[in-house]
Amino acid sequence: MYGLAFLVFLYAPVLLLPLFSFNDNTFAVFPLVGFTTNAYVQLAHDDSLLNALRHSVVVGASVSVFSTIFGLLAAMAATRYRLPGRGPVMGVIMLPLVVPSIILAVALLIVLRKVFDVPLTLWTVGAGHVLLCVPFSMLVLMSRLEGFDRSLEEAAADLGENGWMTFWRVTFPLALPGIVSSLLMAFTVSFDEYVIAFFLSGVDQTLPIFLYSQLRFPARLPMTEALGSCILFASTIVVVASELLRRRGVKSIRPARL
Repeated sequence: MYGLAFLVFLYAPVLLLPLFSFNDNTFAVFPLVGFTTNAYVQLAHDDSLLNALRHSVVVGASVSVFSTIFGLLAAMAATRYRLPGRGPVMGVIMLPLVVPSIILAVALLIVLRKVFDVPLTLWTVGAGHVLLCVPFSMLVLMSRLEGFDRSLEEAAADLGENGWMTFWRVTFPLALPGIVSSLLMAFTVSFDEYVIAFFLSGVDQTLPIFLYSQLRFPARLPMTEALGSCILFASTIVVVASELLRRRGVKSIRPARL
């Protein structure tokens, strides 16, 4: 009962967003006036929105690839080797998960502008998002790499394969569901992230920044609601698919103990 009440409290306001996006009214209030899809039509013909969407997709795709590569290397090091100082190193890597985004964003802004004098572009946004997404990718890939029998890699090495071919023919296919899950998760985190993008972006806006800026104009509120509904729907699909792929085949078949 309490769990159901918590879910209603948590998700009911979110589910109202798609409802109001189809309401024929400028303001999100009850009672509903009528059904309309004008907000979605305006959404498809807004050049500034489409540019922001393109920027977010490009940044999110790039961040997901780099974060997964770094996360895979770190996960393999953490699960395959006994590294000295493993605990402190893992703690440093996971710091972006516990440090408030506003603190991280201000620190990155100071380092990029005051120390290295780097101009703020989508590249700086992507760099900040990689820092944020690597811990997510590493956690997903560690759970995957620890979930299959490592004797398969040892057997490949005994048969004469070198380290690279063992990874490509044995480790990579077994870790593929986790890799895909990491790509989807990192893309979602980057696509929805606002604070770091706000501090590190220049003239090119990402979609969350554009969405927030539209709240100042009441006449554009229906389009903003439609945009939020599309983001909510797409993010839900990506996160669910990511979790399903992460869990796929995690349990490995091990020989029974006699």
